[in-house]
Order: sequence, then structure tokens, then C-alpha cells
Amino acid sequence: MVGGSGGGETITMSTHESAVQAAHAHGAPQGFIRKWVFSLDHKVIGLQYYFLALAAVFVGMFLSLLMRIHLIWPTAVLPFFGEIKPETYLSLLTMHGTIMVFFVLTTAPQGGFGNYFLPIQIGAPDMAFPVLNMLSFWTTFLGFIVLLAAFFVTGGAPLHGWTGYAPLSALQSAGPGEGLGADLWITSIAIFCIGALMGALNFITTTLDMRAKGMTMMRMPLTVWAWFITAILGLLAFGVLLSAGILLLMDRNLGTSFFVPLVTVNGQLTGHKGGSPLLWQHLFWFFGHPEVYIAILPAMGLCSQLLSVFSRKPIFGYKAMVYAMLSIGFLGFMVWGHHMFMSGMSPYTAFAFSIMTMGIGVPSAIKTFNWLGTIWRGRIRFHSPMLFAIGFVSLFVTGGISGPFLAQPVLDIYLHETYFVIAHFHLIMGVASIFGIFAATYYWFPKMFGRMMNETLAKMHFWLTFVGAYAIFMPMHYYGMSAGLRRYSQSTEVAYILKLLPLQRFISIAAFITIASQFIFLFNLFWSMWKGKKASDNPWEATTLEWITATPPPHDNFGGQTPVIHNGPYEYSVPGAPRDFVMQTEPSVEDQDKKKGKH
Repeated sequence: MVGGSGGGETITMSTHESAVQAAHAHGAPQGFIRKWVFSLDHKVIGLQYYFLALAAVFVGMFLSLLMRIHLIWPTAVLPFFGEIKPETYLSLLTMHGTIMVFFVLTTAPQGGFGNYFLPIQIGAPDMAFPVLNMLSFWTTFLGFIVLLAAFFVTGGAPLHGWTGYAPLSALQSAGPGEGLGADLWITSIAIFCIGALMGALNFITTTLDMRAKGMTMMRMPLTVWAWFITAILGLLAFGVLLSAGILLLMDRNLGTSFFVPLVTVNGQLTGHKGGSPLLWQHLFWFFGHPEVYIAILPAMGLCSQLLSVFSRKPIFGYKAMVYAMLSIGFLGFMVWGHHMFMSGMSPYTAFAFSIMTMGIGVPSAIKTFNWLGTIWRGRIRFHSPMLFAIGFVSLFVTGGISGPFLAQPVLDIYLHETYFVIAHFHLIMGVASIFGIFAATYYWFPKMFGRMMNETLAKMHFWLTFVGAYAIFMPMHYYGMSAGLRRYSQSTEVAYILKLLPLQRFISIAAFITIASQFIFLFNLFWSMWKGKKASDNPWEATTLEWITATPPPHDNFGGQTPVIHNGPYEYSVPGAPRDFVMQTEPSVEDQDKKKGKH
């Protein structure tokens, strides 16, 4: 095998496999533009997605910084920005949510790490459709540019929230930013959906069609299962959002009435009638709830991988983990109504959505107990990827526990418009996914760049971010239970909320420290690319296929040789094995014993 860290063998492929591989083969690129800009190599495209998400997360974080400053110093006049008005605050809120959900949480785990490592982990030379892969990235990039353009047009960015509820988002006269800025926002989301659909098709085809010999579905790493299921969710969900976005653009610009009823704005009839604002909510949340799992499933798969690698134990209940992820994907399409308990839906419908929402906690609990079972009595190595994986489990559980409260209509009606909801979804969807991205970065950095990241800086980054995340979002639960309302730009106008200002001040100070600590990561990332310690081919002593190839991997991943798979992805501490891990390409211990018996 290529590289020196694991044994293996190569074989002559069957006619069908040869045809499949040949159909997807393309030569190494010549020239800078073809290699690094309009690249067909899935590894370069993965890095492009990753650095797009890195740029996006710092933009999104900066917007949240402005929001937190305004919440505790509402009259502050900032350099370059002046005074933040209530409508400006709502624009910051809208753009922060949109950038983080679409261009960070969806882009980095799936587009970044998924593109880079899925083909390698299944023994493929590239993605099934390299040109489509390139197009999916540049489409996503275009979507990001269009979104940022909304800040610079007349009227500025929209203020309708990241959920874009009609009729506020459907009428150009509804408020500042609801003109061209809102059109650009909707167009950006539609462009993003097109890129995501192209990527999803590629992931599904690659996983089903391009696995190496011996790589059965039940020998795939859980990371591959997670990317595969996420791609299926994306294929089913993003099409719905794309359709909704097109209808919303038609309402705004062509005079249709899909989402706008007979309504007056500032005393003036709008000229629309017959539309349903609830239709937008249904279409949006039919996408929106699977989107939660599109963001979190790749982190779940990676967390399973890391807990096994750094506990030196096989994953506890591999098949249960696969079926739990499949169940989460399936049930994720049946719970969107729990976002709409306040919409006046029938109590019977609300009860059904409530039951389904409680039910989706079961596969999540199975995964959590299996993670605990994996590290139980393991020989744990507390490297930085492992710390972030454990941090992910903690945040996932903490954020998840508040979910069943919001799944009860009678409680949700009280909590829905409060910071309790903000705290819940930031912990389980936002920060937990970000911890997955950090874990993946520290784990795969040696393979991507051939160097190790600084472990001291990584651990400092972990503790500041982990403590900071709890310091920000735990008090938000209490603020919400005290009826602290979200979307309010300041706490000074309502007497009982004014009493909660010290809590807001604590949250903001925790946010300032946590945001500052992310520059430790940024420095570590770029410094290590050039100055980090040289990495071996398999620094973590892991078993999956990315660790048998050279560092960084060659153009076709395996230097012209196709790996043959003999083992599952989590063969650690196998009795009778010469070391505490068995690579997927090495003959299984049982086969070796049989050969010894014959001799």
C-alpha cells in the first residue's frame, strides 16, 4: 500500500469495478487555476469549502459581537457603524443566523470534511461526478457573495429573521431592508440550495457506487454513514426550500399571492389576497428541521470515530449506531410542526408532532449511551480531537435535554418567544456542530497538511471555548424562563426585562471572551500549516483508509493502487493482533490464524 503506516494489498479489479473507476478517472491538473481554483480534485474542493466556512464563521461571529454590544450598551456609538438602531439589530440577527446555518454548519462538516475524506474512506479515487463537485462549490460561493451584497444595497440587509416569515418577508413595503436586500437574501438561499442539491447527488452516488472491494456498507466508517444520510436529507429538504424561495420571490416581484393574504401595511391595502403565511412556515420548517440534522449528523459520525480511536476500543454497538442515524434521518421529516405550536394549529395535530418529537429522542439516547459505552474502561488518550469529541457529547446532551420541554405545546406556548429557545438550538445545533468541526480539524489536519497542530494551544482553545459556551448559553435558559423575550434589541423598554440586564451583561462578557479565544485556533491553524511538527502517515494509530495513504494524499488518493478491505473500521485491542489496532486493509486476525494453522 502507499505510505508506510499500515499493511495491505492490491488486486486486479472486476470488469464492472474497473469500468466504474475508469469512468471517474481524470488526470492530475496542470497549472495553478486548474489545480487550486477550478479544481476537480475532491480534496482541493473540500479545502475550498472549509476555508469558505472559516471566512463565513468569522463574519457571523462578528455580527453576533455587534448584537451583544448593543444588548448591553444600547446607546453606544461604534466606530464605522455609528449607533445600532433596533431595525439594524434585526438585520444583524437575520444575517447572523443565515450565515451560520447555511454557510458554516451546513458547509464545513458536509462540504468540507465530507468532500475531502468520504472518497478516501471508502477507497475511491475521487467523487463520482468531479465537474458537478466543482460546480457545487462555486455555486455555494456565489450564494455567499450574493448574501453579503445585501449589506451594501439601498435599504441594507433584511430584518425578517433567518426563517424569513411571510408576510414580513413577502412585502417590499414591510420595513427597512425588505426591498432589494430581501430579494438578495432569498436569491442567495436559492443559489445555496442548488449547490447543496448537486453535492447531495454526488455524495449518494459516490457512497453507493464507488466503494473499494470488500468495503461493504457495514464496514463503512460511521463518518461515511453520517455523510451519506446527511446527503439523503439534503436531497429531500433543499428542494422544498428552493421551491419556497422561488414562490416568495414571485410574491414579492410578480404580484402573486402564495404567502400574502388580504392584508394592510401601514393602513394601505397590499393588493394581495388568498395567500397563506402558514404555507411558508410549513415549507420552511419541512426543510428547517431536517436542516438541524444536516448540521449535527456529520459531527455525530465523527464523534463516534474519535471516541473509538482515542479510547483504543471498538465502537460500542456499531449496527445500533447506524440504525440510530437512519432513524434520526427518517423521523427528522416528521416533526417540523413543533416549530409552529404558536400558529394556532389543531391540538390534535400538535399532539401528534409532540409525540414524534419525543420519539426522536430515542435514537439520540441510543447514540449517547453507546458513546459512553465506547469510552467506558478504555485506555483514553486525551489529545485535542478527543477533548472536542467529549465536549460535543456534553453539549449535545445538555442542548438536547431542553428539547422535550419545547416539544410540549403547553410549555412551548410560554417559552417559544423567549431566550430559552435561543439557548436550546444554539447548544444542540450551533455549538455542538462547531465542536465537531473543531474536532475534525485537529484530527485530520495532519493528513491534509502533513503537519501537527500545536497541542498546548489546542487544549487552551478547547477549555476557553467549552467553558465559554456554557457561560453564554446556560444563563440564556434562565433568562428565557424569566420571560426574557428574543428579538428585542434592548432591555430598557420593558420594566421586568430591565431587571434581567445583569444576566445579559454576564452573557455578553462571556461571549466576548469566547469570541477572542477563537483567534487562538486561527493562529494555530495557519501557523501549523507552515511551522507545525512534521506528521507521520498515521499519527493517531487509527485504522481507516485515509491513514494508509501518503500524507498529504496523492491526486488519485492511493497512488494508482486500489485498497482491498478485510476488516471493519474499529478494530482496536483485538486479541492476538501484533499491535493494538488492525488496519482495514490488513488480513483479519482470524485469517492469519487459519494460515498459521495450515502451516
